[in-house]
Amino acid sequence: MSETAIADAAEQICAARLSLTPLAPPLAGAAPCDLAEAYAVRDAVHARLAESRFGARVGWKIGCTTPVMQAYLGIAHPCAAGLFAGTTHRGDATLRHGDFIRVGVECEIAVRLTSDLPEGPFTPETVKGAVGAVMAAIEIVDDRYVDWQSTGTPMLVADDFFAAGAVLGGEHDPTALPDLATLHGRVLIDGAEAGAGIGADVLGHPYAALAWLAEHTCARGMPLRAGEIVLLGSLVRTRWLSAGANVRIEIDALGAVEASFA
Repeated sequence: MSETAIADAAEQICAARLSLTPLAPPLAGAAPCDLAEAYAVRDAVHARLAESRFGARVGWKIGCTTPVMQAYLGIAHPCAAGLFAGTTHRGDATLRHGDFIRVGVECEIAVRLTSDLPEGPFTPETVKGAVGAVMAAIEIVDDRYVDWQSTGTPMLVADDFFAAGAVLGGEHDPTALPDLATLHGRVLIDGAEAGAGIGADVLGHPYAALAWLAEHTCARGMPLRAGEIVLLGSLVRTRWLSAGANVRIEIDALGAVEASFA
């Protein structure tokens, strides 16, 4: 894609997201046809969103890191998307169901970095030292497509792969926690369990997902930085919500966090 085509695609994606208009590819002009083009458009989308109510990118979400999500979406590899200041909430939150097209939630282990990761090699062992805090998190997702199953992976990646925000629970010292791979998590909707999983489902270990992201961001010339938040992947399949739903995520040793969608 030319620089002009990348800019045009990013402008159309941002306009649809900001106006809550379902995106219906193909885009006018040009659309990404592979992952390399998709990530170039995604980066341009991030630059535009930073000038909107979304605010600056404060971290990342990694999609498709667990077998349950890879099977659900039909994508066999992780995907990286942005996390923004204006849609990241700390502590229990009350949100508006009408601020989304089709809102859903996922059960995540999240981390906050306290040091940069500028160069590899990146392995679960080499990246865990950069983690200063671990949290239970609700990832907020939005099906903002006319038909996501026919949208195609490159367009989903260019549009941040359903990402719509996060609700972060309390921070925990990673050195005081059990092995993250052993932690069980579950999502409750209006008090009823709607899914459960374990940390080992995330690429074998949650820090393996962080290592994948570190490799990805370094390859794009924007290595992970201290202070960034990373959602490592959903332990359960996406759950779509009706208006008024209350969501509670519980993860062993990390506690719980809640969000209501009024």
